[in-house]
This record gives sequence, structure tokens and C-alpha cells, in this order.
Amino acid sequence: MLKKAKCLFVFGKVVKQDERYTVTDNTTLKNLIVSQTELNPNKSTTGHSHTGQEEVYLFHQGSGTMEIDDNQFQVDVGRVITIPDGAFHRVHAGRYGCTFTCVFDGKRYDG
Repeated sequence: MLKKAKCLFVFGKVVKQDERYTVTDNTTLKNLIVSQTELNPNKSTTGHSHTGQEEVYLFHQGSGTMEIDDNQFQVDVGRVITIPDGAFHRVHAGRYGCTFTCVFDGKRYDG
């Protein structure tokens, strides 16, 4: 059985936290958001899309499934995912959870 190690790659302010996940945003940059999500086992992020904003997801720990529009695929450590402007996206953690970093320009959009 894999053990979940406590990995924190992004230091900053916790912006969302509930039974599903903890989201921490770096607060030192002016033009980019660097955000880390620690997604608990068998939980999912809130799916969303946003016009005018592209994102890059980098997976550091664990595994799961990612949805982008009508496509689903496996994600695990080392995987880098690019999300086009306006595409719906959501992450579903596997049985051990997963940790990933998102990078996007501008500001955080809530949906």
C-alpha cells in the first residue's frame, strides 16, 4: 500500500478547503497564479471552464482521471496537461489521492 506523503510545493495562502481538497495559491507573483491542489482519495474537483484563460496542470503525487470537455484520461506523477481557453475540466483522484499544481495567467476565476 502506498502511503500519502505530505508534499507542499506551493507556499502561499489556502484559498479553498473542504472534505475534497485543499487549494493553496502562491501570493508572490503579479501576473500568474501558481496554485497547488491536494485532492483527497476518491474525491473530485469542482468542474469548471473559463473564457479567456488557459491553464497548465502538473501532477506531482498519486493518480486519477482528468476530464477535458468530452475526453477522459489517466493522470499520474510527472504528467503535464494543457487546458485550452474555455475548455471544461475536472480532476478525479484515485484511491490514494493526488497532488497537482496549476499555472494560469491573470486572476482566479470561480466558474
